[in-house]
Amino acid sequence: MKVHLDCYPCFLNQTIIAVRLGTKDEAKRQYILERIAGAIGRVDTSKTPAHTTTFLHRDIRDLLGEDPFKGIKSEYNQIALNLYPSLKKYVEASADPLWTASRLAIAGNVIDFGIFTSVDIEGTVRRALAGPITVDDYPAFKDEINRHDEILYLLDNAGEIVFDRILIETMLSLGKKVKAVVKGSAVINDSTIHDARETHLTEICTVIENGSDAVGTILEWASQDFKDTFNRASFIISKGQGNFETLVGLQKKIFFLFQSKCDVVSKELGLSKGSMLLKKS
Repeated sequence: MKVHLDCYPCFLNQTIIAVRLGTKDEAKRQYILERIAGAIGRVDTSKTPAHTTTFLHRDIRDLLGEDPFKGIKSEYNQIALNLYPSLKKYVEASADPLWTASRLAIAGNVIDFGIFTSVDIEGTVRRALAGPITVDDYPAFKDEINRHDEILYLLDNAGEIVFDRILIETMLSLGKKVKAVVKGSAVINDSTIHDARETHLTEICTVIENGSDAVGTILEWASQDFKDTFNRASFIISKGQGNFETLVGLQKKIFFLFQSKCDVVSKELGLSKGSMLLKKS
């Protein structure tokens, strides 16, 4: 996927969200916005939107002198952890726990503060369980999980990581070994090792870092250790739109679980914005 004309307003909106979270100083906000607006005008349109977003958020963090999403990430980790007991019981009591857990994981993908400024988690969960998945390759997904003993799970956002934990626990209960992957350092509200510890994911499975601060999974920017792990993996679960943008088209057995949250990705897929997908590569 490449940068499209419709990506530019999104780049600017992401910048506004970040500076509002990062400082209350209006002069500093304006200064950062002007600097980033100039950078937006020089983006490399031959790359994915995730490449550009990575560069922009590096600049934003440098100009702010801190990670503007640190507080809101922890806040939504706690909100999701409060929901965990009831969601876990719901999954365990369902006729097909894997089916229910996979839909909850997709529902959790709405927690994205690079795009939204607030999220109705409980309402989204209800809608995800009541409504259809627009692209639903669940039969193939279940079959591949049954066929593989080891699964590489690419995490996406903080808060959402709790929903991923439930799906991972469900796969562990089926006797699978799951290795979860977080970012190497902060970028937007993507999960890092701190979030994995805060949500107790490190207590149930192996969690590794990909050595990168990139949005999605940009392999050329990842650590050699992660690239070796990725290349060896025979089955990969990929969460989030950023991972889809950067990994779609690879000759790997990947299942993408995400919500299509922007016009560009939705048009690329031929779907309406807000569609939920469990899509095989």
